[in-house]
Amino acid sequence: MLKQHRELSMFVRHTIENNEEADIRPSKTYQSFVAAAGGHRELNFIEKNVRNYITREVRNVLELDDAKEFGKSRAACEYFGDVISFDTTYNTNR
Repeated sequence: MLKQHRELSMFVRHTIENNEEADIRPSKTYQSFVAAAGGHRELNFIEKNVRNYITREVRNVLELDDAKEFGKSRAACEYFGDVISFDTTYNTNR
């Protein structure tokens, strides 16, 4: 299939988002689409498209949510005058 003809439908996108939220691996998500469609040739996308969608769309949304939470924490810190410290050696000291 030509690259310009590959497309993820809204149903596929929604399923990918739900599976990613449930920590289902992209390869398993793709295999479920293959099984439902009756084979690889019946799909108009490949596994790489699923992985790219997760990288570009799903994880970017999660990063934006993290940034919002950090902003709330920062505002609370300024309001209450608390100190926040991050232990950057956590993984190396295990």
